[in-house]
Formats: sequence, C-alpha cells, structure tokens
Amino acid sequence: MLTVVVFLPLLACAVLLPVRRRLHDRAYSWAWIATSAADLALVIVLWAGLDAGGGLQYEQRARWIPGAGVSYHVGVDGLSLPLVALTCLLFLAVAVYSLRERRRIRSYVCLFLFLQTVCLGLFVALDLILFFVFFDLSIVGMFFVIAGWGHGEQGRAAALKFFLYTFIGSLALLLGFIGLYLAAFPHTFDMVELARADPLAGRGTYAALVLLAIGAGLAVKTPTVPFHTWLPPAHTDAPAAGSAILAGVLLKMGTYGFVRIAMPLLPAGWRAHALVFIVVGVVSVVYGALVALAQTNFKRMIAYTSVNHMGYVILAVGAAGVLAGTDVQARSLAVTGAVTQMVSHGLLTGALFLLTGALHDRGGTYEMDAYSGLASPTPKLAAATAVAAFASLGIPGFSGFVAEFQVFTGSLASQAVATAIALTGIVITAALFLRALRRMFLGPVRLPPAVGGEFRDLAATESFSIVPLLGLSLLIGIAPRFLLDVIEPAGRTLVELVAR
Repeated sequence: MLTVVVFLPLLACAVLLPVRRRLHDRAYSWAWIATSAADLALVIVLWAGLDAGGGLQYEQRARWIPGAGVSYHVGVDGLSLPLVALTCLLFLAVAVYSLRERRRIRSYVCLFLFLQTVCLGLFVALDLILFFVFFDLSIVGMFFVIAGWGHGEQGRAAALKFFLYTFIGSLALLLGFIGLYLAAFPHTFDMVELARADPLAGRGTYAALVLLAIGAGLAVKTPTVPFHTWLPPAHTDAPAAGSAILAGVLLKMGTYGFVRIAMPLLPAGWRAHALVFIVVGVVSVVYGALVALAQTNFKRMIAYTSVNHMGYVILAVGAAGVLAGTDVQARSLAVTGAVTQMVSHGLLTGALFLLTGALHDRGGTYEMDAYSGLASPTPKLAAATAVAAFASLGIPGFSGFVAEFQVFTGSLASQAVATAIALTGIVITAALFLRALRRMFLGPVRLPPAVGGEFRDLAATESFSIVPLLGLSLLIGIAPRFLLDVIEPAGRTLVELVAR
C-alpha cells in the first residue's frame, strides 16, 4: 500500500499528460483534487493501522541496483508518517486553492502531481540513494514551478538561484552517502542496515568529514544560517501554491534528513559535534526573526520566519545529542518537539503563504505599506491571517505552542543559555506579526492604486484550502495525543540510537 501512496499522483500525471485539449481546464484541477484526496485517505488508513511502538512498518523492499548495494526499500514509523500525512494534506489544500489558476493548467497540475510523488517518496525512503533521487527530483520540480508560474523575470532568476544552491547541497549530501557506503562492510546504502552496523564508530576524522558533508547538504535545504540566502527570493517570486509547498514540505526534507540519517547513522559524530548544531539553530532562530522584523514585504517577512522556525528544530535535534546533564526523557522530548514543529510549521506557514497569494491577487503587491484597514472590506482574510499569525508565534491552543514547549523543555536541561537566547525569537516573532497585522488590517482603509474595483474577501476555494490547515493546527493544540502518541515512541528509539 505504501508504494501505491507514493506513486498514485505520478500515475495520475501519466494519465493526464497525454490528454491534449480534450478536457476543460477545470477537469485537470478536479482530477488533481480527487487524486490528492484519495492519497490522503490511504494515509489515514495507514495511520489507523500503525503500531506506534512497533518501529518501521509497511516495509517493502525490492532489488534495484544490487551490484552497488542499492534497493527500493520503503517504510514508515512515527518520525516519517506525520510528514507523509502533512504532505498529502498540503497538496490537497494547494489543489483546491489552484482551482483559481488559469495559466497552462495541464502542465501546472502534472508538475504538482510529480512533486507530490517525489516528496512522499523521500519521506518513506529507507535507502540512501533512493532518498537522494527523490531529494534531487524535488529540486527539479520546484525549479519549474517557480520559473514557469512565478513573477516574471524575477521568478526565473529566483528559480535559478534556488536550483544552484540546493543542487550544490545535494552533491555534498551524495558525497556523505558514499562515505557511509564505503565505511560499511558489506557495502550498502540501506539505512536500516547502516544504523544497525554503525560503520563510522571510532573513525574520528573520517566520520567528522562524512557528517560535515551530510550536514551541509541538509542545512542548505532546511535552510539554516548561513545557507539561507536562496529562500527569500524563491518564496517572494514563487506563486502562492509553490511557496506553500516549498515551505510546508520541501524545507522539511532537510530537517527530516537530520533525524532519519545524520543522527541514527552517525551517532558518535552527532554527539561529538552537537554543540555546532545547537549554535547554528540558535543563530537561525534569532537572525531569522530579526531580519523578518526589518521587512516591508509581507511575503518576504513570512519567508524569513521559516528560517526562524527551522532554527528551533535544529536546536532541538542538537540538544538531543548532548548526553551530559540530560536524561532519556529530556532528549526524547526534544526530538518529539522537533518533529511536531515540522508538522506545525507546515500547516501554519502553508496557510500564511496561501493568504499572501490571495492578498497579491487583489492588490498586486506584497508591500505592507500599500494596505491599511483591510479588516473592514475583507473580514475573512483578516481573521484567517490573524489566526495564522498568532498560531505561528506560539499562542497556547495551537500546534505551535505544543511544538515549541517541547523543544524548549527538552533543550533546557543541557543547553540553558542557548535555550534562553532562542526564547527571544518568540518575542521578536510576536512583534513582527503584530506590526504586520496593525499596518495592514487596522486603521482607515487604504488600497494600492492598482485596485480598480471592489477589494474582495476570501473566495470559497481559498477558504476551503486555508481553514482546514488552521483547524488542524487548532486540533493539535487542544488534543495533541493523536499526533504525539505516534511520534514519541519513534523519538525514544532515535535517542537510544544516538546514545549507544
């Protein structure tokens, strides 16, 4: 069933792509919605049948390149299944939102279906080369989304920068994977076998270089400071649907790589260099929030908050590698918080980017100073943006609070100073979102000159794509057990692997 979940969108793409001018544009969009809804339903079935404490499940393995130790090996556990579910939900939301798209619909739909398959494939991959293939294909897919449906020439320039940065990062990642392969006897790229063998134990400098290559490749995709410079232009000039997938799903490929590959396959190296990741995480938290505070472009501001929020994840996984002054429960809590933060960020930032798309469609600009008093003509847009903003800064009752509470509690035991510094990121994030809400939605009504007629409120398709994301964040904030019961056992297993 797991293979069906992964390749169902690609199969739908293969069916739709040869159909030329035989279907109305809306038919392609509705076919995408139906495919994404079916995929999400299959994931719900997988979730219902998962034994949370049973380790990797729904595994499938087939020979692929046996001479090189490469196989098609997939499976899910509590670390990956929440991200698989998030991916299906976000692609469904984007499919509904894209009912309003009018440009080259067939190509647009097929490109997103292709992206959905490669994103799902990465989160279920248990072979390093399979992981790398999906990692690289996601770069190609998003490049065409930004270049083809972004904002003109600037969009094409941002797509090129995105591709070059992340492709170079993927090459570093491949070098690290080859380093792991060469250290293992017998040689293999299988993650389960590598985790069991721990081939780099006692290898000192060699292990450090492999961790450097893997860590750099994943850091570019996350992105963390100083590898973040591709992110703001890519988000600002991408279409709203592309930005939602880029922030909600593709950024998680980097952070997921840390918990699936770097930590369990390089435990000694992770423990030895955990402080480096903690520092990078804290710098990303504070820097991302401060630079976001300085922005006048609403979409660019949200892009920088992604650097801030991914910094919390890196802080947590770094703290999980520090054994001194901690216990298993604290380290497990940090890992659980990191995965919960990935899910929370995907929901909330995905919703925020879809809201920026609705704003740009009506006003033609993302500049906050061009708007004022929007709460009067667009109460639904104002309410949804306010809810997403407050949830993103960690207000209790939403998923952001559950995630950040676990991150800070799990990290505080061993990294009190770093955690205290990272806490300032919440204050700065609150300031930047409150400032944006005051500028754009309060006061007398002021609209950009490009607005010729009525400034419309959220349409039905926009509401149906955004509100469920906010609703699920609320559900996780109020009753998180359905999510935490899946993540926590896998988090404890990961902590045990790191501490061995």
